Order: sequence, then C-alpha cells, then structure tokens
Amino acid sequence: MQGPAFSPFFKLLAGALVLGISYWFVRLGLDGKVVGGAVSIMSWFLAALAMLLYTCWHILRSVTTLDGERLQQTWVWQKKMDLRELAYGKLIRVRGLEWLVAPRLYVRTLMGKFAVFYAADPRMISEFERLVAELKAFRGFK
Repeated sequence: MQGPAFSPFFKLLAGALVLGISYWFVRLGLDGKVVGGAVSIMSWFLAALAMLLYTCWHILRSVTTLDGERLQQTWVWQKKMDLRELAYGKLIRVRGLEWLVAPRLYVRTLMGKFAVFYAADPRMISEFERLVAELKAFRGFK
C-alpha cells in the first residue's frame, strides 16, 4: 500500500508560504527597506529560501509505503523500518483536522530506534491503526 504523506491542503499551504515569503522579501527590496549591504542580506535570504524550497519539494513529493516487510517514507532522507523489528507503535492524530495536520505513526524497534511516518490517505491511516493493534497484541503492550 502506498499513499501521500501529506494532505493536499497542507501541500498548498507549504507552497503558499514559500511564495509569500519570496514576495515579501522582493517587496522589501523594492521599497528600499533592505539595509546592511544588499549582498549580505540577499545571501542570507537566498540560503533560507533554498532550504524552504527544498523542504517544500519534499513535502510535495513525500510518499509513505507499507508492505509485508517494511514501512518507509520518502523525505529529505529515506525513512525505513522493518516490521519484524517493531516493538511499539502509536498513532498520533488530531481528529477532525486530518485535512490539515497529517496523522503520524510513531514506531520504535526492540533496540530503541524510533521513527515517525506521516500519512494523509484514509486507507493508510486505517492500516496504521491495524498495525498498532497488532503490535499491542503481539508484544503485550497496553
């Protein structure tokens, strides 16, 4: 099973934020409010904008995959967890706001390694719920 990690609204919000910040800085420059050396200020702005664009790109492209062997998500780095190594799982969500705040699955392995996986697809969220219930039953957590 595979689905988007973030909701369409959240993706739109991330893109609008990057565009809004870019527009704001351009307006500051055109209004003559950028002081302290244009090269210095521009360098800092471009560095921050590059980081924002990079993160936004990954928000737009991020996909969560759950198969019979592992749970993984594409992100700035590839997150992977083998299902056979999982010891604990908890689904964290804000009911009623899933369209904005993507539910996330917090998982921990027997060795203490942990990761958080996001999901915007209702089918993936129900699979997360099933996985948490099976982990509780198998590992004996309450």
